[in-house]
Amino acid sequence: MTVRFFNFTDGQNVKLTAERGGYSVIEYQSDMSVNPHEAQLAYFASKMNVRRRQLVCHLDRFPSHCVSMQAGAMQWMSGDVQPRTGIRGAGDFARKLVRGSVTGESAIKPEYEGTGIVTLEPTYKFILLEDVTDWNGGIIIEDGAYLSSDASLTHRAEMISRPSAAIAGGEGLFNLGLYGNGLVALESSVPREELIIADLYDDVIKIDGSLAIAWSPTLQFTVERTTKSLIGSAASGEGLVNVYRGTGRIMFAPVAAGHVSGASTGA
Repeated sequence: MTVRFFNFTDGQNVKLTAERGGYSVIEYQSDMSVNPHEAQLAYFASKMNVRRRQLVCHLDRFPSHCVSMQAGAMQWMSGDVQPRTGIRGAGDFARKLVRGSVTGESAIKPEYEGTGIVTLEPTYKFILLEDVTDWNGGIIIEDGAYLSSDASLTHRAEMISRPSAAIAGGEGLFNLGLYGNGLVALESSVPREELIIADLYDDVIKIDGSLAIAWSPTLQFTVERTTKSLIGSAASGEGLVNVYRGTGRIMFAPVAAGHVSGASTGA
């Protein structure tokens, strides 16, 4: 049995923007399904690079022939695909329930196994394809950035250092960490061309705001005051900053999500 697709990835309004391993990212060059009242907005949105994007998973190209994804992200699938919960016993369910409650991610990430294809819901955010091997086998992800990953990767809840300061700064206490060798798809409010990647060697980066998308687990992530005293922080006009200290890699955006066109329209 074979399925042949027409006007999907080869459509005149569709552009293949990235491809890595079993993942493909397609981008719709304009929103054509609009009514006359929305046409002007859709036109200028496309000119400002506000476009719908979709992640396509070709399961036969993954070594494990299986991917995990955020709950509710699947739009349609075709071919030999067996959906499953990704839960392996009561103990595994309890661990994932706890991890989901502390990281803010969905507790259960469904898995899709086989040799067919799975297409995710469209998003107006940018989709990044990262190989965890390039991060020395481990990557920690900012809340809400996770989209999908090779099912062979291990998921862990990573606790931030200095929890009290994190709460004061509005940060969560835990982030999702992925370990092993495989690909992960992330959502970003800015395109890859604008992302800043820094490799630290026993050094420190301080960022005002949640601009980081991913960082190495070898880095110590804390939330700290910009100066040693409360009075000094008030005088400088700054408050708390996110601090990444040690040796490892960090990938962060140059602007906050709220200042990026289309960032608030993500699916």
